[in-house]
Amino acid sequence: MPKLIVNTLLFQLGWFACVFGGDTLWLLVVAGVLAVHLLWTSSWAAEGKLLISVFLAGSALDSFLLNLGVFDFGEPRTLIPLWLASLWLLLATTLNHCLAWTAQPWWRGSLLGAISAPLSYYGGAQIAGVGLPYGTWQSLLLIGAIWAVVMPVLHGFAKLYRAQYEQSQRSGKTAPTKS
Repeated sequence: MPKLIVNTLLFQLGWFACVFGGDTLWLLVVAGVLAVHLLWTSSWAAEGKLLISVFLAGSALDSFLLNLGVFDFGEPRTLIPLWLASLWLLLATTLNHCLAWTAQPWWRGSLLGAISAPLSYYGGAQIAGVGLPYGTWQSLLLIGAIWAVVMPVLHGFAKLYRAQYEQSQRSGKTAPTKS
């Protein structure tokens, strides 16, 4: 239980560093959170795959939404800023840990995504000065609908990589681990 609380607190610390700090040295806090997380995890290989997959998929999704005009960062750009992409890495650190309870049944993840993601995006947008050109409610409803699908998909990534790790352990191919 203490590790789950620490996982939650580290996620929140990283979230605040990203949203308040933007693309500054505050992103080093994210690097610290990731380092602590990887030191605690039982499988660096499985967790690393999850971190990379969520980072890439989430950055692509938010960049797509940016290009659709859902977000306005105050300057022309085609990719989301690093601070926003880093939030995806932070989210990935929670999927097998403090948010593991939302994996089954699938609707828990959907419900959490539909409710908490719009609140997180709204709070982040307000703090970081990100515009929502389609309007606040329209944007938040769209984000909620997307995240109702995104969370179960992310948990699918986590389940796949856990299963691959467990299979490698059973077949005698040991991946780098930390006890």
